[in-house]
Amino acid sequence: MERIWVYQASRELGVEEEQYVASKLEAFTAQWKVHGKPLAASVAIRYHRFVIIAVDQSVAMPSGCSIDKSVHLLKELEQELQVEFFDRMQMAYRDEQGIVAVSRQVFERLIEEGKIDTDTIVFNNLVSSREELETKWEVPFKESWHAKVFQMPNRIR
Repeated sequence: MERIWVYQASRELGVEEEQYVASKLEAFTAQWKVHGKPLAASVAIRYHRFVIIAVDQSVAMPSGCSIDKSVHLLKELEQELQVEFFDRMQMAYRDEQGIVAVSRQVFERLIEEGKIDTDTIVFNNLVSSREELETKWEVPFKESWHAKVFQMPNRIR
């Protein structure tokens, strides 16, 4: 089973930035180890915004220390590129223009205004396996954890 971590960029990455992030993370995962044993890891960037790191746990289980090393690298990339990967208060969703990321407060206001409804596609960055990534990452609001946290006005339920 693959363990997945999804990191959402606070803004869309440019083509050169995306290539830079991918090359840094691919070089890191190629030598990533747990207690001296190589981890079978891969990296993907989706929609110019989401960095996805996967580890095949059937080969080796990542430890806290090995996970900390990946977090440290992402923190370095944040500084270099002036982008945030750890702002869990930023919500991402799809609209007519594409993928939008907004603060929790703006997200709540958009719900109140009816611009986000139960069918709006939202991103559940809490997924932790390949299967969840494929089936529960991009889902309608009504099928996500967002529906448990954010109150929909009665008129659009």
